[in-house]
Amino acid sequence: MTGTSSSGPLARLLRGIRWYLREISGTADYERHCRRRREQHPGEPVPTRREYENRRSFHREANPQGRCC
Repeated sequence: MTGTSSSGPLARLLRGIRWYLREISGTADYERHCRRRREQHPGEPVPTRREYENRRSFHREANPQGRCC
């Protein structure tokens, strides 16, 4: 049998890589924000990715967090 299983080691590795890239790129954060926004404010527009990133940057600059090391 030469087919690959969707739950085999290679598939798990690829899913892990996909998860990692989505987390470091911010894609997962934006999608979580959109999902929460739709649930908590139905009928209101969801910000575009650019609007989301601009608001996020403004918030970070206005509320700096202390960092260790």
